Amino acid sequence: FGPKLAQIRVQEAHNLLQSSKPPLIVDVRQPAETQSGSVPDAVLIPLTELGTRISELPQNRQILTICHSSHRSPFAARRLKKAGYDVQDVNGGMLAWQQAGLPMERPSS
Repeated sequence: FGPKLAQIRVQEAHNLLQSSKPPLIVDVRQPAETQSGSVPDAVLIPLTELGTRISELPQNRQILTICHSSHRSPFAARRLKKAGYDVQDVNGGMLAWQQAGLPMERPSS
């Protein structure tokens, strides 16, 4: 099953993103799913593309993975952890983020 996965609550994730050394947030949803909004400055890399795009992610920066409801992002986090990244999964995903009333960004169309 791989390495134990570190999870972070949405409020803690939001606080980290405000810090002087913010982590990179990787949204692993499909582009169509982001129409409802996403975390500001998140990088969209659908889970299906993670394997081929993993080299786009910086090794020297903490990464937070997020999806719609925390169903897919743990897979992404485990994969990144195995590849040597410092990664945490955002527990509850965008559903929890929205429910907490945290800032969201709509895609520009």
